[in-house]
Amino acid sequence: MHPLPARPRLHAAALAAAVSLSTACAKKPTGTYEVGAATGDASAASTLRAEADALWAQRSDEAALKSALAKYEAVYATNPKDREVAAQLVRGWYFLGDALQQDPDLKNASFDNAIAWGKKCLAINETFTARLEKGTEKEEDIVDTLTKDDVPCMYWTASSLGKWAKLNGIVTSLKHLNTVKAYMGRIGQVQPDYFFHGPDRYWGAYYALIPSFSGRDLNLSRSHFDKSIAASPDYLGTQVLLAEACAINNQDRETFKSVLYSDDTATPEKVPEIAPENRAEQAKARRLLLETDDHFAN
Repeated sequence: MHPLPARPRLHAAALAAAVSLSTACAKKPTGTYEVGAATGDASAASTLRAEADALWAQRSDEAALKSALAKYEAVYATNPKDREVAAQLVRGWYFLGDALQQDPDLKNASFDNAIAWGKKCLAINETFTARLEKGTEKEEDIVDTLTKDDVPCMYWTASSLGKWAKLNGIVTSLKHLNTVKAYMGRIGQVQPDYFFHGPDRYWGAYYALIPSFSGRDLNLSRSHFDKSIAASPDYLGTQVLLAEACAINNQDRETFKSVLYSDDTATPEKVPEIAPENRAEQAKARRLLLETDDHFAN
């Protein structure tokens, strides 16, 4: 592996001062932690859910996904305490922004919608919500109240918050980093294999992308990626993230190309339940391969 290329460094104190001065300008995601009153026709919920699930299977198509989300929302309205449907809405809006949209403004709006639904999803946990309503603690301070039942809500909310924050700049990213870390840490405690060993995938990206003065550790990053890939080799997103985060920052062109070529030639339908996700990750891999020379010094 090649050493990291020289890059300008911002001293931790200077960065902290910049964040302190700019926090007031950092964007906030929409949504509130609350469970609404049930509305809509409960007798039609079963039919709507079946229709939504059928459209969800076609989620590689943007129109089908949007129709699925509309139907899931109608189902949710009949029972706002249905965690499964709420989590599906978070995941669906995340997938729309991450996989199907390229325009930054559209992606931003989709991730924001995902976060808003994530708050509704997490609010179903009454202990979590009661602690938040006291106003003396932040989300990251009370993740111990969240259980395995809350894992889908946590995972897709944290994933959406991370992507949304990145789109809105370094100040916003830093402002919400502790919340994302807390959710992923809690998932690692109660269900570390969730969504194809997602927590290790997250920590692989985290240790590759944080600044050097904050603890960047490319060896630790690679170990988390390797652990996730070994346990869940059929989810192509882990390899894409390994290339995009760890290999680029380590200036490891060989690993970058080998994992992306591997993804490009993989069979996305090998695991039918994530075939749409794997097709989207293949598209990312192809885009990154076209940009290879832009990411490496030699």
